[in-house]
Amino acid sequence: MSQPVLWIDHAYDREHAGTASSRYATHVRRNAHEFADAVGDIAPVRFACAAWNLAVPPSLAPGYVRAHRRILSAYCVRNEWDGSLTAQLNLVSPLPAALTSSREWWQDRGWRDWPELFGQFVDPSAQDIAKSPHLRASLFLEAPMSLDGLPEAPETLGDDLEETAARAVAVLVRDLNDLVSPILRRLS
Repeated sequence: MSQPVLWIDHAYDREHAGTASSRYATHVRRNAHEFADAVGDIAPVRFACAAWNLAVPPSLAPGYVRAHRRILSAYCVRNEWDGSLTAQLNLVSPLPAALTSSREWWQDRGWRDWPELFGQFVDPSAQDIAKSPHLRASLFLEAPMSLDGLPEAPETLGDDLEETAARAVAVLVRDLNDLVSPILRRLS
C-alpha cells in the first residue's frame, strides 16, 4: 500500500470552494460554534476533535479528508477519563479464519460478504438482504493519539480559526496514517 490510507483532498477542496479559497475553510467558518468549548483550552484535544469532525462525513460530504475503501468511519474523540485524544475507526475486514476454514456453518444459505459499488464497500440494500443473508466483518479500532504537533486552540474564534483547523487536521491525518497503514496492509 504505497499511498496513504487517509489524505486531504486539496484539489477537490479548491475546485468546489466557489468564490472562497477552500471549501473546508468555509465549512469551518459556518460551523464556528463547534469550537466554542475548545477556545482558550490549554490542551489542543477539543479543538482537534472539532476540526476533524468538520472534515469528515457526515459533516462534510464528500469529506475534506478522504479514506481508503476499507475505512468505514474515522473519528477523533476526547477521552473522558483523562482528556487525552483517542482515535476510533471502523474498518472493513475479511471474515475471521474460524469462519473461512470451513463452510459447514453456511448450511447452503448463500451467505454474502460486504457488497461493493464502484470499488467501495457499502451496506447491502434491503433488496439484497431479502435475497440472501449477509455476514459483514469489521474491526473497531480505538487507540490513544499523540498530541505532538497539534496546534494550540485559538484564544478566540478569530481570523486564524480556519488555518488552525486545517493544520490540526493535517497532523491528525499524518498520525492516523502511521497508526492504520500497517493494519490495512495486512487486511488487503
